[in-house]
Amino acid sequence: MAALEMLEVDAHGFDELDRRLLRTIIEKYDGGPVGLNTLAAALAEEQDALEEVYEPFLIQIGFLDRTPRGRVATRLAYEHLGIEMPRKPTLFS
Repeated sequence: MAALEMLEVDAHGFDELDRRLLRTIIEKYDGGPVGLNTLAAALAEEQDALEEVYEPFLIQIGFLDRTPRGRVATRLAYEHLGIEMPRKPTLFS
């Protein structure tokens, strides 16, 4: 466990970039959707790295959704980062 703490890997297996990716979608882009090009530029990371290395794991465990309009942080991502998920406006609110 000490080795994982030194590498800043949390209980879900997220490293610093995983958390930064989710936090960027939530805080900078209101939870998404955000396109891959935009996200890569915001994180100063290669698109291929995001799409082939980071996204599959986050999608598989339910923290990120890939939609036709872009990437969207899920409820689990908000909960894990301790950020309150905004309420979506409804027809009657």
